[in-house]
Amino acid sequence: MPFLDVKVGRGGTPDSAADIAADLTRITHELLGKRREVSAVAVDWLPAEQWFIGGESLAGSGRRSFFLKIEITTGTNTKDQKAAFVAAVFAAMEKLLGPLAPASYVVIQEVAADAWGYAGRTQEYRYIEGKRL
Repeated sequence: MPFLDVKVGRGGTPDSAADIAADLTRITHELLGKRREVSAVAVDWLPAEQWFIGGESLAGSGRRSFFLKIEITTGTNTKDQKAAFVAAVFAAMEKLLGPLAPASYVVIQEVAADAWGYAGRTQEYRYIEGKRL
């Protein structure tokens, strides 16, 4: 049940947003084992003139950049799975967007199971409910 919030420096199109969402959903499913049907992706485009790395605008660099924050339930993935995810996301984004600035980030934020959920129930509730069956 992850939520993926990706910001991309330099504009895109609805088709490229759909490609990003599809790739991120696939990678999240394959490497982190998250269910596709409850994986949500939001894509925001930022003008290159409003994205700065080291104080310099992307506008003059000829590169693009992205920042992905993904929220997952604490303790559901190993360090190796998370490392593989970060590498795969960078490679996929570079394939979709072209040359990336090295300062393109993936942040995996782990949230306690009792602190978030979907369809009106927390992840902790779902865990307990599953134990009863």
